[in-house]
Amino acid sequence: MNRNTLTRELLAEFIGTYVLITFGAANVAQVVLSHEKNGVYLSINIAWGIAVMMGIFVAGGVSGAHLNPAVTFANAVHRDFAWSKVFPYCAAQVAGAFCGAATAFFLYREAFDAFDKGARAVAGETGTAGIFSTYPAPYLSIFGGFVDQFIGTMMLMLVISAIGDARNNSALGNLGPIAVGLLVVVIGASMGMNAGYAINPARDLGPRLFTFVAGWGAEVFRAGNYYFWVPIVAPICGGIAGTWVYDLFVGKRFPAES
Repeated sequence: MNRNTLTRELLAEFIGTYVLITFGAANVAQVVLSHEKNGVYLSINIAWGIAVMMGIFVAGGVSGAHLNPAVTFANAVHRDFAWSKVFPYCAAQVAGAFCGAATAFFLYREAFDAFDKGARAVAGETGTAGIFSTYPAPYLSIFGGFVDQFIGTMMLMLVISAIGDARNNSALGNLGPIAVGLLVVVIGASMGMNAGYAINPARDLGPRLFTFVAGWGAEVFRAGNYYFWVPIVAPICGGIAGTWVYDLFVGKRFPAES
């Protein structure tokens, strides 16, 4: 792998993930800080889907627009993506997510101060950490959270595998990012109640690291019985499983090319 080529790919992953998180986190901030006067749960789902779409359009032609370590690991396991690029890709994605969260925060910093009087909290009536990262519902166990993230990301990668398979969806062409965006909308609309559908370790860890250094403190890691590791590990496992399921039922069932 040419070093300059890898650098271009990492920069694309960084800026694509930055676009994704800036739009996504800013949208959630707008809804929460306005007490739902400027949006509701459905608008959050739609905005995240469009944010994913925009990130893919920004980075897709250079890096493939993984924008998600779960996608990167699944491609390494099932699609011959070079293992030597996995951790650099993931680092670029987390860095882009961190910077995207920072941008959304500074965009609405005065609104944050008006909402919580400068006392950054993870939970409670003035809790705002959930604007940036995901936290489990009070009833959700660690095991339940793992299952939630595993299934959500499995569905994500199962359908992404179908969208990216030219033998199956050759007519999609440049519409692939739109299809992926709609996929994220439906995941959010159907699988978001338990823990906010992270389905992306970078989308969760990068903003969580930002909140850790920006005033919310170590509680962002302690909350939910140290839930923070679940949206890192479970999506990677679920993504690998989702691509395997697609290959098992569809991808490897096409007639051999003559």
